[in-house]
Amino acid sequence: MSGINEAVVLDALKGVKDPSKGEDIVALGMVSGLIVKDGNVGFAIEVDPRQGEAMEPLRKAAEKAVYDLAGVTSVTAVLTAERAPQGGAAPAQQAAPGRTSAPASGPGGAMIPGIRSIVAVASGKGGVGKSTVTANLALALARLGLKVGVLDADIYGPSQPRMLGISGRPTSPDGKTLDPMENYGIKCMSMGFLVAEDTPMIWRGPMVQSALQQMLRDVDWGELDVLVVDMPPGTGDAQLTMAQQVPLSGAVIVSTPQDIALLDARKGLNMFRKVDVPVLGIIENMSVFVCPNCGHESHIFSHGGARREADKLGMEFLGEIPLDIEIRETSDDGRPVTVSKPDTPNAQVFLAIAKRVWEKVSAQSGAGRQAPKIVMQ
Repeated sequence: MSGINEAVVLDALKGVKDPSKGEDIVALGMVSGLIVKDGNVGFAIEVDPRQGEAMEPLRKAAEKAVYDLAGVTSVTAVLTAERAPQGGAAPAQQAAPGRTSAPASGPGGAMIPGIRSIVAVASGKGGVGKSTVTANLALALARLGLKVGVLDADIYGPSQPRMLGISGRPTSPDGKTLDPMENYGIKCMSMGFLVAEDTPMIWRGPMVQSALQQMLRDVDWGELDVLVVDMPPGTGDAQLTMAQQVPLSGAVIVSTPQDIALLDARKGLNMFRKVDVPVLGIIENMSVFVCPNCGHESHIFSHGGARREADKLGMEFLGEIPLDIEIRETSDDGRPVTVSKPDTPNAQVFLAIAKRVWEKVSAQSGAGRQAPKIVMQ
């Protein structure tokens, strides 16, 4: 049993001093959000936002101090700039500089080495089956012969470890870069690998932004044709971080047919439009329920709403995915229908959508473009 706990970690961090102040980072109150679970340690170091880049050696020193402890298997240390610096007014821009991130006005958002394209799967609200669509879409892309990875960007509610049937912890050969987990021939990284399923994440925005940057850029993804990103629902910090700091090739919007879901889906779509990310199309999930006993069709959540919305907004309608117990059971069991029952109609729907998504991504002349800048008006 590991003897690692919060007290042991904090004791190690007392040996790391802020060079400009001459005191250790624990005494200065710079350490926050400390999480210790099964030898996996995560924490944030709060710094003056004007010194973000200069404090990178401090972050590395803190990470190494904890990684050197017996029983520690992985360390995730991030810089945050949530607090205003003492003795002066906070600057207008306080986005936390992550390990490799840059200010919005700077050269951030460079393409990730080895990753040819990045596709975000998003929704305006939760409960529309976005993670199920993400897992099956990624697996369908792999069936097309592509090298595929999945980034679970939902820090607060990671689903991909369960969806893809992956358990265990990622390893770090050098204590700096994580090796992604893998199953069904695709690579995956998720906060769900680093904390237990029932552990609540109570991080604030800047910490989430930095964690996303590290899961993206401090993971040895190798060579990928496409990285599929399971976005958290809504249009908050995490979504803006991905849209601003990551050169997305495009976004896929998932919605159910009813009006309230379409209203939120429209917000998500407009967010990507505002930051100049191409919207590849809209998927209607839970489109129709077919009774497995009698074959009768029921439109439990209405039907055709996403198609009409796509037409209204000038977007492509990518397809309808039925409300089927086969899709739900296989996803919950970690063996999505696309790989466990590849010849069924449900799997073929995902395959058809994957083909169209890849056609559009491949046709994007800006697949390797720089990330857009968010302009506040």
